[in-house]
Amino acid sequence: MMNPDFLKSLELMGKGMTAIFVVIIVIYLSVHLILKLTAGKKKETAEGE
Repeated sequence: MMNPDFLKSLELMGKGMTAIFVVIIVIYLSVHLILKLTAGKKKETAEGE
């Protein structure tokens, strides 16, 4: 039988890795959204020059 402390540590590690994965996805989506929103402004300023 496995040590209960070991199983608790695996559960905690799983939660931590899930949180890191979620944060990476949120950062990626934020950067992607910001790049899409600002891409149109660059084209407008280039045409004006």
